[in-house]
Amino acid sequence: MEFMIVSGLSGAGKSTVMSILEDVGFFCVDNLPPVLIPKFAELCLAGTGAYERVAMACDIRGGENFDGLFEVLDTLKEMQFSYKILFLEADTKTIIKRYQETRRAHPLMADGSNLVQAVERERLAMEKVRARADFVIDTTALSTKKLRDQVLDTCTPGRERRFEMSISVTSFGFKYGIPLEADLVFDVRFLPNPFYVEQLRSQTGLDAGVRDYVFQFPQTGEFMEKLKSMIDFLLPQFVEEGKSALVIAIGCTGGHHRSVAITHALAEHIQAQGYAVGENHRDMTRG
Repeated sequence: MEFMIVSGLSGAGKSTVMSILEDVGFFCVDNLPPVLIPKFAELCLAGTGAYERVAMACDIRGGENFDGLFEVLDTLKEMQFSYKILFLEADTKTIIKRYQETRRAHPLMADGSNLVQAVERERLAMEKVRARADFVIDTTALSTKKLRDQVLDTCTPGRERRFEMSISVTSFGFKYGIPLEADLVFDVRFLPNPFYVEQLRSQTGLDAGVRDYVFQFPQTGEFMEKLKSMIDFLLPQFVEEGKSALVIAIGCTGGHHRSVAITHALAEHIQAQGYAVGENHRDMTRG
C-alpha cells in the first residue's frame, strides 16, 4: 500500500495537496494525533483494499514538539510499515501574503506573536521534520496547476495523466431539466425521433432497433464525427488544465431514445481513446 505523510509550514499548501491526492484516489486524513497513527496503520493493513492509498496531514496544529511524531515514525518502521513524507514550504513573504488574503490567524499567534514571528518560529520547529522528508516541494512560485503536477509527479511516478480525470457521459431528457453537474451539454433533439415509430416507442437507445434507426440518417453520422472531433480535442486540454472530473450530458426530449443511443456511442469512443469513462442514463426508465 501507499502511505503518504503530508507535513510542512502552515500556509504552504497542505490543504490543496490533500485535495489533489484525494482526487486521484488517496484516502485522506487531516491532522490525526501522532499517538493514533500506528493504530490507524494497523487498520489500513488489515483492511480489504479500501485503504491501498492513504495520505495523512500532520502539522504544527498538533503542537510544536514533534518528538512524539518521530517516535511514531520509528514505531512504523519497526512494524515494517512503509511510508513517505512529503514536506511543503514557501518563503516567509509568500506565507504572510497568503494569510493576509485569507484573513486567517496563524496557529502560533495565540500567544501574542505577530505573523512574522509565528512563521519563523514554525519554520524552526519544523526543521527536523523537513530533514526526514522524502520529498520537499517549495510552493512559493507554484500555481495550483503546477503544484498539482509536481505533487502527482512526486507521489505517482510513471502516471498516466488521462486516468486522473473521471469522465461521465450521461443521457437526459430536457423535459426533466438539464443535469446540474454537467460541464458540457449537447442537444440532439434535431435528430429524427424514434418515439414516433410505434414499434420503437417502448424501446430505448440501448436496443438495436432504436440504435439502427437513429444512426441510419446522414445527419447523425455527420454530428457524431463533429462531436468526436470536438471531444478528442477537449479531453487532453482538460487533463492538462488539471480537471479531475468531467460530465458530458447528451439531451433529447424524454431521455429514452436519441440521447441514449448517442451517449452510448460517445462513451465507447472515449473509452477507445484510453480514458476512464462511465456511462449513465438518467431518465431512460422514467415514464
